[in-house]
Amino acid sequence: MKNNVFGKYCIQIFVLSVSIFFVSCVSHSKKGSASKGNPVGQEASKANTWVFLMAGQSNMAGRGAVEAQDTVTNKRILTINKGNKWILAKEPLHFYESSDALDCGMSFAKELLKGVPDSITIALVPCAVGGSSVFQWLNDEEHRGVKLLSNFRQKVQLAKQKGIIKGVLWHQGESNASKAGLQNYQNSLLQLLSKFRESVGNDTLPIIMGEIGRFAQPEEKAAYFEDINQIIRTVAADNDNLYFVSSEGLTDRGDHLHFNSASQRELGKRYADKFLSIQKSENKK
Repeated sequence: MKNNVFGKYCIQIFVLSVSIFFVSCVSHSKKGSASKGNPVGQEASKANTWVFLMAGQSNMAGRGAVEAQDTVTNKRILTINKGNKWILAKEPLHFYESSDALDCGMSFAKELLKGVPDSITIALVPCAVGGSSVFQWLNDEEHRGVKLLSNFRQKVQLAKQKGIIKGVLWHQGESNASKAGLQNYQNSLLQLLSKFRESVGNDTLPIIMGEIGRFAQPEEKAAYFEDINQIIRTVAADNDNLYFVSSEGLTDRGDHLHFNSASQRELGKRYADKFLSIQKSENKK
């Protein structure tokens, strides 16, 4: 009788020990995976990973102040780091300059997730470089250490390995807001956007352009800014699969040039709303 009790006791101890060992292994495995960043991008299939390239100059690269709300990650929002490794996204997204500032990317992705299936992951690919003109982009010039169009094309190839490229977010024009900069701006913009599509291999790829700020000073400069915005609106109206979002009501950070943080977040939402409206229209066809 004593032997039976002792045997049962030993079995219970053995089972308990095995259970503790198993739980410990699982816990250690999860910690190891997290430290290596393994969860990043492994939960969504390629077909369910929607990639967006962010291109243009400083207001796409971002000049707003990054705040705590901008650094909250989401397992369904990815980006790349300077080493072209996929990571969980948080602001600042762009890394070509030393500004470490807020752009519209995270706001765009968070808003977009509200209108897409739960199976979809959003991947953001930063390509914007502050101070770049449309002519520099078109001619693939090196600007602030980046060959603009070549870098975009390299990032396209990286994006294709990760998921489906669903669109380009473009914001540029401040560097062309002058008498000289406006000459042939519209044709150059159209040529550049065509090159973007050629790089992706999709001649109907949606490209969403953002108006530049409506807060420029002095009056002469403001007029040039409005000239750029008028071209953006015309290009969107006259060409298939080109769209624009308004900058009406957005405010600057005090320099009459760059959007402040609140406006960057609002701009991101406007890009997202525009893309969702595009998707809705496509689904009706």
